Amino acid sequence: MKTNVPPITEPRGNALQLTLATGAFVVCFAIFGSVSAMMPVLKTRLALSPVQVSVALAVPVLLGSLGRIPLGMLTDRYGGRLIFALVMLASIVPALLLGWVQAYWQLLVVDFFAGVSLASFAVGVGFVSRWFPPQRQGYALGVYGAGNIGQSLAAFGAPVIVTAFGFRWGFWTFALIALAWLAIYVALARNAPAPRVTKTFGQMIAPLRERKSWVLSLYYFLTFGGFVAMSVYLPTFLTDVFKLEIRDAGLRTAGFVVLATLMRPIGGVLADRVGGLTILRWVFPFTAVMALLMATIQMVPFTLGALGMAAAIGLGNGAVFKLVPEYFPQSVGSVTGLVGAAGGLGGFFPPLLLGIISEMFGSTMLGFVALALFALLCWWVAHVATPRRPGGSLKPAA
Repeated sequence: MKTNVPPITEPRGNALQLTLATGAFVVCFAIFGSVSAMMPVLKTRLALSPVQVSVALAVPVLLGSLGRIPLGMLTDRYGGRLIFALVMLASIVPALLLGWVQAYWQLLVVDFFAGVSLASFAVGVGFVSRWFPPQRQGYALGVYGAGNIGQSLAAFGAPVIVTAFGFRWGFWTFALIALAWLAIYVALARNAPAPRVTKTFGQMIAPLRERKSWVLSLYYFLTFGGFVAMSVYLPTFLTDVFKLEIRDAGLRTAGFVVLATLMRPIGGVLADRVGGLTILRWVFPFTAVMALLMATIQMVPFTLGALGMAAAIGLGNGAVFKLVPEYFPQSVGSVTGLVGAAGGLGGFFPPLLLGIISEMFGSTMLGFVALALFALLCWWVAHVATPRRPGGSLKPAA
């Protein structure tokens, strides 16, 4: 069976479909982000310990990570229009239920299923990439990835909404926004016209056996994992360590998210021009230095380190997902699922690690030192262990 027929794309892409997918990712990410934005309130209401808070922050990331693999495969098979609509619908349900949680076990259960909103990323990459030619996919996927701004909307908006309307609306507002966008999406979204190719399960998972897909996963484990970990843990970290008010912590978290989000399409555009690997080889050592600044646990160097890291990992996110459709043009959804899962898992462990370190040693410094060391490992892989081609990126898959 022939499976290497390229998707049909418009010469300049399709701005409407990119807008619809980006908006869908924004509302999904806002639902995911509302959990961390509301965690300082939940911590007080449910009398949670630092480790309980860390577990509650990590739980939705688990489903949001592993769920990207099947969702990516389903997108390859059934198209992004149907799968994204179902994911948005599935994200609304836990967002509504979160407003009623009264016990820690209820929070964990509902929190887990809220992770499907984070898993939505894999759907949009498969959907968007088929509408754009290869020379514009870095730009398109960078713009789509800017849907991370939903985290910032939640971080800044949830505390304001809670103050004005009460606890439950800190979740319900984003559920209603997602419902409205779902109606728009269903009415206007279309899959890119492409030859219909039916793949067996073995053919769908074949790219996951290739070394290049796992190398990209390592890179995304740091760049997107760092973004998720910081965005979900910063509100609690800033209120606990620096004793900031919840609205101030939310505003600072929103600033981190906005900067990382704005840098993502820039990373995609630069990757279109100079190659994704070239960008990553600068991103990783810079990230290591920023992590060491954050390890000082003093407000000024911590803030500089956080903002520098936001810029670096934002560029890195855009660069990584320029490479995915370049290497695996016929299996974008499947490979995106794997790479996205790795990135999500990169956001799963740091909150748990920081919570445990904080409880054991009374400081989170060692956690940021570990982040710096991991960034240097990624730099070594990109600099030494990864074969290059002209243009600065990995040699594409045949």
